[in-house]
Amino acid sequence: MTANRVGRFILFLYPLLALVLSAGEGLAQSGSLDHSPSEVVKRYLALDYKGARLDALSVETVASYTGWHEEPTWGQVVVTQGFVVAEHYRQWEVIDRLEVVIPVTFQVIGSVYLETAGFVQGAVTEEVRFRVKAVNNRWRIVEPMLPPHVGQKRMVNVVREAWIKETDQAKRARLASLQEELRKVK
Repeated sequence: MTANRVGRFILFLYPLLALVLSAGEGLAQSGSLDHSPSEVVKRYLALDYKGARLDALSVETVASYTGWHEEPTWGQVVVTQGFVVAEHYRQWEVIDRLEVVIPVTFQVIGSVYLETAGFVQGAVTEEVRFRVKAVNNRWRIVEPMLPPHVGQKRMVNVVREAWIKETDQAKRARLASLQEELRKVK
């Protein structure tokens, strides 16, 4: 093959490869039993980290990863700097071939209380064990149902959006203070 033909072949192959890889992402997102249950936990937590559970419109995106249909109205948001999901089955508690418990470690920096727009700083490492079970031929998180665990930058933006929409000056001042507190945390 000449260099020109190789170049054209690669240009043809690249979009095809991208299509195949993106289809694989869609399959993994569905929670298929052909994929690792840790993928469901990672995708759920990645969406949660981005604040998907804070907005009524985006809550549906995380619902496909869980065994519950509704969540309570949370008065608290846990603010994190990240999380690590145990990906290897040797780190899990294997109940049987259709149920596992996967440990996740969060780097928590504190909690925001929505009613008061207050922030309580508390840097801790939090370990949570997610029970993942086969439900209707899909991996689903069946417990625990935790308050949202949102990334620090996203939480700052959520507070800024609330500040923009707020008309009461006292509440705006409290939201501005909260935003500053969240920005300063290291």
